[in-house]
Amino acid sequence: MPINYQEVYTQIQSIGAGAKERRKKKEDAQAEARRLLAQFGSQLDFLRSKVDSAKQADANIRCACPLDEPLASSFDVQPVPVSPTLIAADGSQAIADRHSPIQFCVINVGAICMKPNSGETPAVEVESELFYGDAIEENGLTTDGGVALRRDLAERSIIETLGKDLNESVVSFTDGTLEIFRAKDIDSPSAYRSVLDKYVSVLSRLQERGIISAGYIDKPSSSLVVKLLELTQITIPEEMEKLRNAPPLKYVTDRWLFGYNNKLFQLLPPGHRSAVFKIQSNSEKTYKGALELHFFYLNVGTDGHPWPVRVEIPKWVADDKEKLNLLHSVLVEQCRMMGSKPYPYLLHRAHETAVVKNEEKQQIEQLLAMELRKNNEDVDDGSYKQSAKDLQGRTRR
Repeated sequence: MPINYQEVYTQIQSIGAGAKERRKKKEDAQAEARRLLAQFGSQLDFLRSKVDSAKQADANIRCACPLDEPLASSFDVQPVPVSPTLIAADGSQAIADRHSPIQFCVINVGAICMKPNSGETPAVEVESELFYGDAIEENGLTTDGGVALRRDLAERSIIETLGKDLNESVVSFTDGTLEIFRAKDIDSPSAYRSVLDKYVSVLSRLQERGIISAGYIDKPSSSLVVKLLELTQITIPEEMEKLRNAPPLKYVTDRWLFGYNNKLFQLLPPGHRSAVFKIQSNSEKTYKGALELHFFYLNVGTDGHPWPVRVEIPKWVADDKEKLNLLHSVLVEQCRMMGSKPYPYLLHRAHETAVVKNEEKQQIEQLLAMELRKNNEDVDDGSYKQSAKDLQGRTRR
């Protein structure tokens, strides 16, 4: 049977009927966010004291913490004295499927190293890790979160590999946050800690070599700066529960705040970056000193079509204005290369290099099966459920 469109359409109508109420709540919250930004945006000492108080009341609070730039600051691209080497890395994976005849996992990472305007052919590096049988569980790869964790480490490691013999200025970036998280489906704290320690060690070595590291988050959904504005409206610690359960700016995101524009006001014009903020979270126990996590927003869009993205950087990059300006300039130029759908060109190339296609996964499975049989090891059949799904003409899931 196909989807019951009558039932779905009835629910769609119900959603449509609530649009007016949702729009009113959103507009009211957005107006309040703009008011708070205007009122408190330059009161940096007050804002930092609010963050400190909130941190004492809730060690897990996650929000922005201002440095020395007002919240509504806007900085255009600055001339940079050097043309850096660029390294972008991205990863993909094929996760073990219990319905398949053979249990295996593949993590594939691709990286592009390019020296703009040099005439040199970009260097392409691909690293593929295959995990079979017990190695899947031993490496914490039984869940999506475990695989993503290992992939994030591999992305940053391949940047280290490509950058080890480079003496010039280097800017590197990956897709997603610089901070890596322990997903809820990761059962083993020790496995998570092991990967995290290795990841932080790689970041430290990149810092020692002066290789700028950044995480590029396209279409961010977080509200780190909005959460900071909310702190101004509560008494701490008495009302921290209220902030968790009924946030006053629930319908506002940072992306809206930094993308807001009309004929009279635009917080971030095209190509401009925001103030730099520190990320206040419990991750500060891991990312310490020069690796303390910071971020800024960057409008890579055009007039009339803003597109704010979040860029995460370590403290040592945030503290060095020359390196900060260099990263800013590189990302704007990279995004403009992609035209009306701005995204760093080199990250796009790295993704194309890394992606594991379904036919590639099937070929690996066949090669594994041949090798196992050649060595007299039993190879199981795929599940009958999967066989039924694979029947010609069957499209139902």
